[in-house]
Amino acid sequence: MKHPVDVHVGKRVRHRRWMVGMTQQQLGEKVGIKFQQIQKYETGMNRISASRLWDIARALGVPVSFFFEGLEEGEAAAPAQTAAQTRGDLLADKEALELVRSYYAIPEEQRRRLFDLARVLSDAA
Repeated sequence: MKHPVDVHVGKRVRHRRWMVGMTQQQLGEKVGIKFQQIQKYETGMNRISASRLWDIARALGVPVSFFFEGLEEGEAAAPAQTAAQTRGDLLADKEALELVRSYYAIPEEQRRRLFDLARVLSDAA
């Protein structure tokens, strides 16, 4: 039986992998395992050991704590809709994901200008 924490961590692995445009195969190669194991981690079928989560975090360029963001204490018993979960749902949206990927593909100086423009436009709305 899947534990809700394993499912949450697996989803966060998948979302981050998608955000950086990495395949399961590529992530598996970076951490020294087969892509099938990455699939099992991402669905929560298999638990990720601390050392493996450390390797995955390094490969994806995030701190280990990233995978636990949005997880509330007691969520396994009665999950509540939180702002972080809503953000997680947003990351599941293909259009939002494509926007994030495109944003990070822009050179940093131009990306900063685009960010400033978006902030001005959202303040004006």
